[in-house]
Amino acid sequence: MDSNTLLLILGSLLFVVICALVYFIYSVATKEDSLKALTEENKKIVRSFNDLDEQARLIVRTDLELTKAREEMDKRLNSLNALQRTSRQISQALSEAEIFQRLSTGLFEDLGFLRVLIVTRGEDQQLKIRLNLSYKQQRLDILIKDVDTEDFIRSQTHFYSSNNSPTKIRERIIQLFEAEYYILAPVLTQNGSLGFVFVGNRYNASMVTQGDEELISILAGQIGQSIENARLFEKIFRSSQELELKVSERTKQLAAALEQVNQVSKKKSEFISAVSHELRTPLTSIKGYAAILIAGKIGELPVAVKERLAKINTHSDNLVGLINNLLDIARIESGRHEMKFGLYKVKTVVENVADLLTPQVTAKGVKLQINVPENIDEVYIDLSQAERVFINLLSNATKFTPAQGTITIAAAPVLENGFVTFSVSDTGIGIPEDDLKKLFSEFFRVDNEINQNVKGTGLGLVLAKNITQAHHGKMWVESKVGVGTSFFFTLPVSAEAFGSTTIEKINAS
Repeated sequence: MDSNTLLLILGSLLFVVICALVYFIYSVATKEDSLKALTEENKKIVRSFNDLDEQARLIVRTDLELTKAREEMDKRLNSLNALQRTSRQISQALSEAEIFQRLSTGLFEDLGFLRVLIVTRGEDQQLKIRLNLSYKQQRLDILIKDVDTEDFIRSQTHFYSSNNSPTKIRERIIQLFEAEYYILAPVLTQNGSLGFVFVGNRYNASMVTQGDEELISILAGQIGQSIENARLFEKIFRSSQELELKVSERTKQLAAALEQVNQVSKKKSEFISAVSHELRTPLTSIKGYAAILIAGKIGELPVAVKERLAKINTHSDNLVGLINNLLDIARIESGRHEMKFGLYKVKTVVENVADLLTPQVTAKGVKLQINVPENIDEVYIDLSQAERVFINLLSNATKFTPAQGTITIAAAPVLENGFVTFSVSDTGIGIPEDDLKKLFSEFFRVDNEINQNVKGTGLGLVLAKNITQAHHGKMWVESKVGVGTSFFFTLPVSAEAFGSTTIEKINAS
């Protein structure tokens, strides 16, 4: 094989080797690019996986937080409902003992507190245990004795384990109540702190939340208000009992005094009746002898003697009238006066009285008016006694009414109880307000110029009022000085009205 052929073969081999080498180099380069691309893709996948893992962690963490928040919300709602029921129950209690009887430990157990102590001061200012959960008596004795000396108990301040309370106070509360997580809320009233509500747990129990703090603070405030209300109620109740006792005692005293007054009044009436009867006999003799002497049956008498005998006769008549009035008052008050009731025309009764006193009224220059409605037909009265009422009031009106004045006899429409109201009004001098209350007292006479010049007994109005009451009616007066006076009285229009109305009811109205 010649050299050219060998060179050709070697050249061909070299070409093949070069081509193979070039292909190999190209293949390696292409694989490196693919590897780089795969590495980048792998990095992207890892980053995406990490992102997804973080999002999953965030979702799980958020779900746990939402679940915890929902549980906390459910717990708080349940606690609020329980607190509302408890507040409603204790607010209705009428005593301190009843308040704490209605305050169940179940409320605090639902809130998750294992240690509960409610202490308040009684009215003797001594601390008293009202509610206890988990504390033994030996521990309570020590706790109450020590806690009463602590300034922070009297400070009216809320203390929570969750806030930055002073270290000494925090350590002291933990030592006293043996609870690392706690709420100490004062029971406040308008007069200051009345005690405290303590709830808490040891370190191995659940911590106190802000919701727990708010609920216990509200409960402590409700307890304070309920205690204040209960004490106020007890105070009012005691005052009411004392008042009832005083009223009862006073009623007994008044009943005894009324009985004494009735006995005195009865004795007075009996005395007046007896004395009046005794006075009638000598008065009859005096009038008889005076009449004999005046008639000259035992001889003619000088004119001066006759004048004096006439005065004796006149004054005797006045005295007889006084005695008759006293007897009538005594009889009517004691119910011994016989009344003869019947139906009489109102118009006839009023006109008869007016006719009787017209000369007296006309002589004084006073105008007399009668105003009785036509629809008032009859009244059920003792005619003679009822006329005495009209005559007495009309006479008084005439006496106290100056010339050119007016006197009016009137009647109002019939009342629902079957009584008609009559009135005798004048335009006279009037009666002072202070004297109106005494006007119906026996022997009372208003102190004025007319009464000083005109004699009277002070019995006319008393008799008129007693006669009105004997008809189961009532009498009253209205007056204004310088304007005039009006006397009012009621009389029944039928036997039914008279029988259905008692004197007590009339007076009470």
